[in-house]
Order: sequence, then C-alpha cells, then structure tokens
Amino acid sequence: MATSSRARSTSWLNRFAWFTAFATLLLICSGGMVTSKGVGLAVPDWPTTFGYNMFLFPVSKWVGGIFFEHTHRLIASTVGFLTIFLAVWVWRGQDRQSLRNFSLIAVASVVLQGILGGLRVTMLKNEIGIFHACLAQAFLGLIVVIALMTTNFWPALSNVVVDLKKFAPLKTLALATTIAIYVQLALGATMRHQHRDLAILDFPTANGAWIPETSPNMLAQLNSWRDAHGYSDVTAFQIWLQMAHRFLALIIAFAVLAFCLRVWRDARGIAALRRLSIWWVALLFLQLTLGAWTIWSNKAADIATAHVAVGAIMLSFGVSSWAISWRILHRCAVERSTARFEARGAEVT
Repeated sequence: MATSSRARSTSWLNRFAWFTAFATLLLICSGGMVTSKGVGLAVPDWPTTFGYNMFLFPVSKWVGGIFFEHTHRLIASTVGFLTIFLAVWVWRGQDRQSLRNFSLIAVASVVLQGILGGLRVTMLKNEIGIFHACLAQAFLGLIVVIALMTTNFWPALSNVVVDLKKFAPLKTLALATTIAIYVQLALGATMRHQHRDLAILDFPTANGAWIPETSPNMLAQLNSWRDAHGYSDVTAFQIWLQMAHRFLALIIAFAVLAFCLRVWRDARGIAALRRLSIWWVALLFLQLTLGAWTIWSNKAADIATAHVAVGAIMLSFGVSSWAISWRILHRCAVERSTARFEARGAEVT
C-alpha cells in the first residue's frame, strides 16, 4: 500500500513538473512576443504596474503593448509560484539529493530571473535583456531535467546495457549539439535586443551576396538605402552577428541529423532516444523554415515568436537526449568500475 501510494505521488509530481515546464515555455513565448513587438517598456515601472499592485491592475487597462508586457509579468509570477511549489513537493516527497538540489537551483534561478526582468525595465540596458532571455532558456532545461528524473522510466534506464565504446560518443554528440543550440539561442537574443530591424533583409543571400561586404563604403551605401526605405542603420558587427547565427544553424542541422543516425545505428533498442531523435529532426526542419520565414516576413512578431518557441523546444530535446544518455552511461561506468575493483581484489586474495 505504501509503495503504491508513493508511486501515485511521484506520478502526480511528474505531471506537475511537466506542467511547470509547459508554463515556462509559455513564458518564453510571451517574452519573445514582447521583444518582437518592441513593447518591453510599455509598462515603465516595476514591480508595480502604473502604480498598481500587478495582480490588481484593472483588466480594462490591458490595451496595446501594455497587454503583452503585463501578461508577461503575470505568467512570470505564475511560473515563480509553480517552481516554489515544485521544490517544496520534491523536498517533502523525494529523498534523492540530486533531485532536491536541482529543485533549489530552480527556485534560485526563477528569483534571479524575476529580478533581471525588473532591472531590464528600471535600468534600460539591453545587456540585461539578453542575459534575461538566456537564463530563461537554461531554466527551461533545468525544469525538463527535473521532470525527466520524476518519470517512471528514469530508474529503469540504469538497467539498460549498452556498448560503452559506441554509446559514449552519442552522449558527447548530444551534449555538444545542446550547447550549440544554447549558443544559437543566445545569438538570437542578442540580435533581437541589439537591433529593432533585421541587419540582413534577404535569405538565403545576405544583402545580395553569399558573403556580405561590410567595408565602410558598402555600409554607407547600405545604410543610405535603408534610410530611404525606413529601416534603421546597421553596423558591420550586427551584420556578422546575423551571419554567425546562420552559420551556426547549419552546424546544428548537421549535428542533429548525425545524432539521429547514430541513435538508429547504435541505440536502436532505447525507445526514448529513438523517439526523441525523430522529433528532434522534425523540429529542426520546422525551425529552419521559421528562421527563413522570419526574414522573409521582415521579423513579423508571430513568426519570430514561433521561431523562439521552437528553439526552446529543440533545446529541451537536446537536454533530454543528453540526460538520458548520461543516466545510462553513468550506471554502466559504475558497474564497470565495481567489476574492475572486485577483480583486482580477487587477484590480491
């Protein structure tokens, strides 16, 4: 009876953790919409909203950019409360110290995230906005790890037997790809906060060439054309920042495809990785399409926000692939070390 009750409690904890992850993704989408629409300062004060307690701000005043900024704050507060509740639930119902530690880190992260959001409003610094966006993605990855650790299949992963020589590169590839995606998201956040317009307005070419020229004379001509068409001026740094975003997208594409192929070759029997790899590839093509569409639509807010959202989901899939691979390899490595130790002990005896 006690075992059954504990299993039900863990099952509900897992559902709640995934709900918190979904709420975090919704928060990232909300933040992306605020940035894409350029309404981050529609509410000029913090933590109040035009002098009101944010939870008591009249609905009749939720108009224009205020609607997007204010709802972003409310969703952020909800995620904060959910994270605190999740941590309390973990500490009351779970005895795994690693899981407990992750829950505390999550609480500290969400508090820091809230402070950064407020400072972005009060200090008017783009650098804070960039860090705020990057921390949100890392926080989502952390919540996904917590959700994975509370699943029923997580303990069973320790019983999976794999060939270490073949499987170890898979974990490394998952980690490297995940880091690349995170860097890509950071580049995207920097682009969104650095420039209100796209630095490059065409795709797949870049200002009419495959490799853009950024000499002073060319920049002068380019900015003269942009001024005539109502666009803001750009610098060479902003152009190459967008090019770096494109180049890294290509690298990530090859990495995700390589991971999928290796899973189906060396880890076909691990259903979780097999499914993740297929969906990761599907998300990759969707993300590439949204990236091109963002440029073709001149950064339409809904398309750009969808691009941010799918990027966050891709990061979550990368974190999940790495965490599952780590779990399998960690147990195998421990068992191999134990076997070697016992063998040496037997030789000595």
